[in-house]
Amino acid sequence: MFNDIGPLELVTLVVLAVLVFGPEKLPKMIQDVTRTIRKIREFSESAKADIREELGPEFKDFEFEDLNPKTFIRKQLDNDELGLKEIRNGFDLKKEMAEVTDAVHGGDSDTASSSSSSSGSAGGSVDMTKKREKLAPDERPPFDADAT
Repeated sequence: MFNDIGPLELVTLVVLAVLVFGPEKLPKMIQDVTRTIRKIREFSESAKADIREELGPEFKDFEFEDLNPKTFIRKQLDNDELGLKEIRNGFDLKKEMAEVTDAVHGGDSDTASSSSSSSGSAGGSVDMTKKREKLAPDERPPFDADAT
């Protein structure tokens, strides 16, 4: 609950509490606050128990933390029933990028992959920069309708 409060902030809160409530009333205020927090927790736990009881045996594994969307999605994706890990591991991104760059540059992906494997570099770098051709002085640059 208080994970983001540092030691300096905690000391500041204590000094502020002593100044506001005074050293005589501070212990009584702390007792009242802790009693209130305890009552709120008891009320929350009893409400959760009532809801679980009303839902019936079908929802015996129901956790209220699952109502948080991040927790729900994380729990669903961790299930290996969908086979997402196999699909994710089935992609070789470097090979796919090499094939795409070869297709863009007009090369054949089979000759490029055999030459890169024979050169001995396992993680060969791919040049993704566009090569600009020199235009004649009177030639206009090509028009790209998507860029405008």
